[in-house]
Amino acid sequence: MKQYGYDRKTITDAEETLCLWQMMKDIQTQIENAFADVTLDDGIGLWQAQGMDDYKSSEECLALRERDEKSNWSKIPIQDLKDCHSSLSFFDAEGMRFHLPAFLIADLRGEWLFHLTFYLCRPTEQMQQFHLLNSAQRQAVKAYLMWISSDRDYEAQHGEIINSLNIGYWSMS
Repeated sequence: MKQYGYDRKTITDAEETLCLWQMMKDIQTQIENAFADVTLDDGIGLWQAQGMDDYKSSEECLALRERDEKSNWSKIPIQDLKDCHSSLSFFDAEGMRFHLPAFLIADLRGEWLFHLTFYLCRPTEQMQQFHLLNSAQRQAVKAYLMWISSDRDYEAQHGEIINSLNIGYWSMS
């Protein structure tokens, strides 16, 4: 960039952006590796949970489950995550373990327009959805939380994130 006449500030900003981008990619890789073999099994699916939020009958929710991805969370379209953002409140532990990496990565990439702190930083007694996560998965979530704790888009949730990491649920892993 210097040879093309860019000033020192522009070069420094570009270097910082490249460093941040690499850190984000490292966290994404950590998430992908930690959740690589996770399947939905008998857990609550994305569209099934959306049906629950929409007060659909049990039969209607089971019909919606047919639409759900069950074997590879990375195949879930971003639009489905956006359309079913409230499903996070209705997942059981298996459903959360399966869908969480898709939501985390979508947020890291700036493709999901909702904050995950509501779901990740609640009081410890409300965190049952995460009890199936193994150590590597918990560490991946912590890396994500550390990342967003410095993001301006999460400035209003900064204290909540730091508390969750230091004395809350994610401090226990």
